[in-house]
Amino acid sequence: MTVQDIDRVSFVQEWEQWHRAHEAVLAAPHGFLAITSLHWLSSEPTRFDDAPGAWSTSADGVVVDLAEGEELTVDGTAVRGRYEFGVLAERTGVNAGFGDAVIEVAKRGGHDILRPRHPGNALRTAFTRTPVYAPDPRWLVTGHFVPFDEPRQVTVGAAVEGLEHVYDSPGRIEFELAGAVHRLTAFNGRDPGSLSVLFTDRTSGVTTYAANRSLQVAAPDGEGRVSLDFNRAANLPCAYTDLATCPLPPAENRLPVAVEAGERIPLERGGQP
Repeated sequence: MTVQDIDRVSFVQEWEQWHRAHEAVLAAPHGFLAITSLHWLSSEPTRFDDAPGAWSTSADGVVVDLAEGEELTVDGTAVRGRYEFGVLAERTGVNAGFGDAVIEVAKRGGHDILRPRHPGNALRTAFTRTPVYAPDPRWLVTGHFVPFDEPRQVTVGAAVEGLEHVYDSPGRIEFELAGAVHRLTAFNGRDPGSLSVLFTDRTSGVTTYAANRSLQVAAPDGEGRVSLDFNRAANLPCAYTDLATCPLPPAENRLPVAVEAGERIPLERGGQP
């Protein structure tokens, strides 16, 4: 398919639908903009201003000790006193209800963390929109997925200094852009067979967020072809808040071209409308 073959009206409508859905998740009552703090749990029981209970962690997992009159809701059940969340797997978490708030208990980079999410957080209530480049079919690129002989574990940095993330990479995506062939290391995506790419380019730190952007890629077809729609290059939560632990792209995913497509620097970080 060429750019000329694309129905531009439908293309823009589908992009607008995607972008509305993406922003709705970000600005949901308990989305990333609702996070009020990021706490790194230790063996010492500690209380925090924006969450009930005294929180700690050990080899047996996360524990909260709730004082008299304090209560959380976990899986629809009210809990009081001492509650054990158990050992959490990497990149998983449990949400505990607290009034109109949610207390996220999670593991990131091997560390147990606590992130209260309050709908009234000013970052969320003041949010209006994310600046974007106008959708343009010329940024819809066909690529080819080249699998590794065996999936590889790839260690990347994080938005939090000193933190590392480890992801399984099934292979690389090769594609042509601006007259040159480029290769991006891909990670497993949300859906079976799909892929996820983290990257920066020459707009990073200029018109787009400096640290990273992400691109979700549908599963390759029978011949390994994939569709890269850079119009859907999205900011990660760290583009909006310092309370995120987002991964950084692998070093080889720094494109030497300006990808003037997708989401730009958020207004909250000084981006231009």
